[in-house]
Amino acid sequence: MRVSVRSRLDKKTSVGVRIFVPSPHYLCVALFCTRSAAVFGIDAHPIDVEVDMYPSGNSRDFVTVGMPDTAVRESRERIKSALLNSGFGYPSKSVTINLAPANVRKEGAGFDLPMAVGILGAMGLVREAGRFVLAGELSLDGSLRPVRGALSIAVCARREAAPNLIVPRDNAAEAAVVEGVRVFGLSHLADVVRLMNSELEVEPAVAARAEPTSEAAGFPDFADVRGQVSAKRAIEVAAAGAHNVLMIGPPGSGKTMLAKRMAGILPPLTFEEALETTKIHSVAGLLPKNAGLLTRRPFRSPHHTISDAGLIGGGSGAPKPGEVSLAHNGVLFLDEMPEFPRNVLEQLRQPLEDETITVARAAMTLSFPASFMLVGAMNPCPCGHYGDPTHECRCTGAIIQRYLGKISGPLLDRIDLHIEVPAVAYQELRGPKPGEPSSAILDRVMRARRRQTSRGFYNARLPPGRLRALCALDAAGERTLEMAVRRMGLSARAHDRILKVARTLADLAGEENVAAKHVGEAVQYRGLDRNYWS
Repeated sequence: MRVSVRSRLDKKTSVGVRIFVPSPHYLCVALFCTRSAAVFGIDAHPIDVEVDMYPSGNSRDFVTVGMPDTAVRESRERIKSALLNSGFGYPSKSVTINLAPANVRKEGAGFDLPMAVGILGAMGLVREAGRFVLAGELSLDGSLRPVRGALSIAVCARREAAPNLIVPRDNAAEAAVVEGVRVFGLSHLADVVRLMNSELEVEPAVAARAEPTSEAAGFPDFADVRGQVSAKRAIEVAAAGAHNVLMIGPPGSGKTMLAKRMAGILPPLTFEEALETTKIHSVAGLLPKNAGLLTRRPFRSPHHTISDAGLIGGGSGAPKPGEVSLAHNGVLFLDEMPEFPRNVLEQLRQPLEDETITVARAAMTLSFPASFMLVGAMNPCPCGHYGDPTHECRCTGAIIQRYLGKISGPLLDRIDLHIEVPAVAYQELRGPKPGEPSSAILDRVMRARRRQTSRGFYNARLPPGRLRALCALDAAGERTLEMAVRRMGLSARAHDRILKVARTLADLAGEENVAAKHVGEAVQYRGLDRNYWS
């Protein structure tokens, strides 16, 4: 409470004594605190919302401090209208709101609800708020709009031992996935006040966890792909071991068709993978309303005009996840790969190695997970007909090399499988027999993945310390690999990736040991760069 200070003279001791007498100008001071959370990267951190309300002459100021961004500062107009239209009225006093800690920038409209409840608490209309964490955007009529990062906020509430979380109804399903926190999905500010005052009984939201299935339904089927037996085999190997793959072929040969059907032969997400993937999509605002955990692996296909911030992440203010993070635990498909700016493609090198991306900005430095399968598709030249026996290529050698040079050697070295997708023959296009369905391929992929899960790693992500033990070769395998490394001039990275692909081929065959035939097939998937880039 603010007080004024007056002095008087103690006549007995002739000593100046300072006594504290409340000034009438500062009577009716009200302080109230609510709890919320701010999302940075894919994690949320606790935020205390402190509300101070006091008379200030004839003016009614509304000040927000604590490094708020524009959306937070504009919340005062939304809060005023929401309080009036909800029947609570608005105090004829000045309001100061502090978002603590004050040295961290606050972004987004999710602080509308805790700020409004804090004002109502200062007015004496809310009795207790300490047991609740609040997040939500307010409409002018007092209804609640969904916010980004509700799942991350629920994880933060559990970490801070806050037993109750109030979010907009559309966010309740994703937040309820977190165990140990009672999540209440409400649709109006008035309902929030009644719940906090124990005047309303609401059942906590129940997590809508869809059980993972091994069905390929809902995705395009590999049965639609005519011919391309070797390309489909390579796609199956890539899916079984989570390997990166690059397809080269003329226009219309089926590269995009193969890539889009890859999502149908990938196993469903595990619970841990689903939780992390859902957090990323929640922070990016890409979850549908009333959606729980994602159970299918993401498939991202950005346009070639994407910026480096759009692909890697960043932006103004706090960095946001890019396409490489949105494809976490899934597939990042780059169609017409040489059409992407080279500086954008080069930024893929670090996340392909480290499976994480660190974005440093003046405001803060954040890390995002980026463990994805890279699937690229490209033509062999600008006209697309280099090496095609049925069409004449009019590109000069210099034009072809400049076109292929957009895919640098270091980036190409990080791609496990290089496959050629030739034009489909007429007999295969018109043949009556359909191709193998995705469900049959998925069964083989699932069996191979289960073998890898028992070892603790997908083959594409085997750590160097386990590589020799899990990919031990017999004498014939050693000779095959040595010959390939010497004749093709392979790098140490390419050597390791051949072993990982060979391990996947053995898993698909159900064999415990890596044999020479597996090494030989894995080497074949590394020769295409010598045919074109050399």
